[in-house]
Amino acid sequence: MTTNKDTRTKAFFSTPFTSGHLMPKPDTNPLLHLIQACSYSWKGLNAAVRYEHAFRQELLLAAILIPLGLYLGSGMIEKILLAGTWILVMIVELCNSSIEAVVDLVSPDYAPLAGRAKDLGSAAVFLALGLSGFTWIMILASHI
Repeated sequence: MTTNKDTRTKAFFSTPFTSGHLMPKPDTNPLLHLIQACSYSWKGLNAAVRYEHAFRQELLLAAILIPLGLYLGSGMIEKILLAGTWILVMIVELCNSSIEAVVDLVSPDYAPLAGRAKDLGSAAVFLALGLSGFTWIMILASHI
């Protein structure tokens, strides 16, 4: 007996992905491949800004924290840590948003495993935020 979920899963994996662009073939010109990869990355950043509220908040904070970190850091390592840990938060947020989008696509109904995947992505963002906050506190406290 085939369930509705089995039918959706078979349909998902048997249907070709039509996201509007195809990945370049391996024998493609390397420069063309780089240009296409940058184009896909730009589309991803635009999608994050357009659809992800948390990413927009982190981007706004990045506009403040990255220049501030570059100003407050006393050496190159401190500058990299202060700015870099916030960039890491944004990277992890992009990964979390990707996980959530795929889970929503594959499992539109409530499923405990889907919830766990989303919770794990959220935990990764939480840890990245904690690392960034800890780094900022430790570096700024060393200058007091």
